[in-house]
Amino acid sequence: MKQLKLSNVPTGNLKKTDFVLENVEMPQIGDGEVLVKNILLSIDAANRSWMQGKTYRDAVRAGDIMPTYAIAEVVESNDERFQKGQIVTGDSVWAEYAAINSKLLTSCPNIKPLSNLLSLYGIAGLTAYHGLMNVGKLKKGETVVVSAAGGSVGLFVGQIAKAMGCRVVGIAGSDEKCSRVVKELNFDSCINYKSGTLLKDLKTECPDGIDIYFDNVGGSILEVVLFRMNMRGRVVCCGAVSQYDGTAPTGPRNLPGLLIVKRLKMEGFIVMDFVKDHLSAIKHMSELQAEGKIKIIEDITEGIENAPDALLKLLSGGNYGKSMVRVCPDPS
Repeated sequence: MKQLKLSNVPTGNLKKTDFVLENVEMPQIGDGEVLVKNILLSIDAANRSWMQGKTYRDAVRAGDIMPTYAIAEVVESNDERFQKGQIVTGDSVWAEYAAINSKLLTSCPNIKPLSNLLSLYGIAGLTAYHGLMNVGKLKKGETVVVSAAGGSVGLFVGQIAKAMGCRVVGIAGSDEKCSRVVKELNFDSCINYKSGTLLKDLKTECPDGIDIYFDNVGGSILEVVLFRMNMRGRVVCCGAVSQYDGTAPTGPRNLPGLLIVKRLKMEGFIVMDFVKDHLSAIKHMSELQAEGKIKIIEDITEGIENAPDALLKLLSGGNYGKSMVRVCPDPS
């Protein structure tokens, strides 16, 4: 089978040559393990952050098979809860097959196509939903700003907030993305941060200030947005993609000053903090989708050998929608 290892931990920007594609024997499973055939691999900015050191999971080191979240089919099982042919989600690796501790796997609901289990009904959609509802405490009529608006999470944040009766302003890195989220996803507005006039544009598009900022990027964009936050506004910290790839990360210079002056609440989270609420979130999002209030946008790269390209594309802001890699077709 094919697998991809991190051959070198980058000290600067990630490069395709930091990975090596290998042909190896298929893994054998031990007690409590399940052999799965990967179908779809989730590509996330977190993949890059794991190379920088231990986070909520162990650091990825040189020689490690690149970890990922995946949709997979059970091939062989040493756990009676999982049967051959069953579709599961869980922690896997960049490989065609993987031997996984059954404790890390979850049986999938009957949702087709399977890619939707990584987008709206998976990591991306659930992150958007829990971040807005459980962390941001979204209220009808508020103004919500989201960065990386055309990315895996951002486009669902905007659509959910809009469906809940809020004014939604996106921030993205190109005029094309800005145009698409407004025309295709019903955002009220979207600002190209590369214009160099972000603060001025935020004043124009958010004349009554910002109640919730859903932050996917950190750095200088977070710094600027804080100036436009309303008193007792909430900053939902989901990611910091601007800080992951490179050697000179920068933080907002107006912290903690503006948090104190504006009495802001800033809270970080990861999607697994709200596992107990997943089913209710999926039910609500499926209702919104059925009503035509949420569109599913996916950016699927074909072939496991192209996983590094997909990650580099995401880190440079080239993706539109939930990024993933297809290893093999959905089972018929």
